[in-house]
Amino acid sequence: MISVIFDLDGTLVDSEPNYYESGRRTLERHGVPDFTWEQHSRFIGIGTLETLHILKDRYGLRAPVEQLLAEQNAAYLELARSGTEAFPQMRVFVERLHAEGVPMAVASGSSREAIDAVLAGTGLDALLTTAVSAEEVTRGKPAPDVFLEAARRLGVRPADCVVVEDAAPGARAAHAAGMACVAVPYAEAAAGDPGFATAELLFRSGQPEFTADAAYAWLSARRAA
Repeated sequence: MISVIFDLDGTLVDSEPNYYESGRRTLERHGVPDFTWEQHSRFIGIGTLETLHILKDRYGLRAPVEQLLAEQNAAYLELARSGTEAFPQMRVFVERLHAEGVPMAVASGSSREAIDAVLAGTGLDALLTTAVSAEEVTRGKPAPDVFLEAARRLGVRPADCVVVEDAAPGARAAHAAGMACVAVPYAEAAAGDPGFATAELLFRSGQPEFTADAAYAWLSARRAA
């Protein structure tokens, strides 16, 4: 049986605005008042910890990365609890797979606390009971560690897994893990990124194009092959 591993942010839920705002607030607190959405968008798909290491070096921030991470997580959790929405067709897809008993997991660059808050807030925690955070593996995406750990926890072979991802680093991580990838780019402009070239199924226009029926039909054909 094929198992499905979902990225969380930007794939299952539209949490990127919350990540941007929490990051903007954190940087502003440390003397960087003009961090823009365009700048943030370059880090979509990269774990928060990895992003903060880069930003600390870029802006010469004096605070330890651990402090920056704690501050951003606190701001993010405040925002996430007050309003994070699951993408409607993704919810339908998850519900359909759950009804059929398809093994599923979440593998995210977010912290465990953030994952749990978002899944609980959207009600997806009842359907997705296996989750792996970036804190629980050695390397974040585009390394394959988080996906390989998800497969291990599900008790399945990586070759039997399909990853659903919105970002090129995640698509690269899926390929490195030896897993098939369904790519749903968060930003349509990113669809041409070479990282998506190895995806077996690409919804070039992202969430507006994605449907549970199309994804399920592709998955069913793959299972039958």
